[in-house]
Amino acid sequence: MSLFVRAATLLSALLFASSASADCECGYIVNGTLYTELSESDFLHMKNINQSGWLPQEYQIRSDDARGPFGKDASPRQVIFNPLKSRYDWAGDGILGGDAGAQIIVRAGDPGEGGLIPMGEMATNRTDMLYGSFRAGIKVTDQPGTCGAFFWYLDDTQEIDMEFLSSQFNETSHPVNLVLQSEASLAAGYDAAATDDFQVHQLPFDPSGGFHEYRFDWFQDRIEFYADGVLLKTMSGDGVPSKPGHLMLSHWSNGDPKWSGGPPEQDAIMTVNYVKAYFNSSDTKRQDDWSNRCRDINAPNATCEVPEITAPPQGNVSAKTFFFSQQQNMTVNQTVPGDNPNTETSGAWSIRPSVQAFSTTMTLLSFAFFMEWWS
Repeated sequence: MSLFVRAATLLSALLFASSASADCECGYIVNGTLYTELSESDFLHMKNINQSGWLPQEYQIRSDDARGPFGKDASPRQVIFNPLKSRYDWAGDGILGGDAGAQIIVRAGDPGEGGLIPMGEMATNRTDMLYGSFRAGIKVTDQPGTCGAFFWYLDDTQEIDMEFLSSQFNETSHPVNLVLQSEASLAAGYDAAATDDFQVHQLPFDPSGGFHEYRFDWFQDRIEFYADGVLLKTMSGDGVPSKPGHLMLSHWSNGDPKWSGGPPEQDAIMTVNYVKAYFNSSDTKRQDDWSNRCRDINAPNATCEVPEITAPPQGNVSAKTFFFSQQQNMTVNQTVPGDNPNTETSGAWSIRPSVQAFSTTMTLLSFAFFMEWWS
């Protein structure tokens, strides 16, 4: 057997062993609960939606189906990526001016009787999210007449919503609407307010005055809603979803005076600077991947605690929130964006291999080739 073959055999053995030496290989912990999957989107530094793991939505809904005086016209044109001018910054104006991040727009103007209001919406391309912790840094519009929403969705009977109605904002009122769409809300004519799974919660800040983190943690038996790390409300019961779905960001108006109002008199912009999701997957291949990479859940650094924010994500200090996907060797076998503000590379999303495994591979291959040449 040649030295090269022996070195290649040794390489295989060491590479297999090294695949169990990555940080966080068994998952991410939120308040004592382990989640096996990760999806993080840093919109402050992302140049286009192709790098994001999100899909812009395109559809039209007539006014009668939209349950308002006007219909909806969702278009990729109303989702604009506006990254910061410098990849080393974490706050400031974007390259197009205005707040940096993913801008989701509702256009102004009267669309005419029964007309369609231009709006923006995007959804994750992963639809296998089953229980997890989901959070987003958002600055909502100050233009009355829209509904801005961060939510998880399967269908109209399995939906977790945090919704902002800009017409509700004034000097003394800044609410967020916490909603579970369920079989009960469907029976009430799509009116979750007629069920136990609805609450208007007053926030201690103006959501249109800056970026704040909105979050919901989804368990089998309950949903916990947060703002800037503070628990707002826990909902439980039959309205808690039980099947996999995906995350969505939406900004819309249909003129309904009881909900969105509008349309706005000026173009209305909701800006998102990040979305982070730590969750379990319903996909059997992803479950098998986890079983293969998590060899010892009790090993040092096999699981990683998800850091909680301690201040609203505004300014260069607090807006620099932690991303596992921007660290070395903390997202092995996870689907992560190729555009990392701390590196020179950019590109589409991909499965990330182990840094340690790659290093071992290169070292041993170099050694093998050297020994073969020397002999």
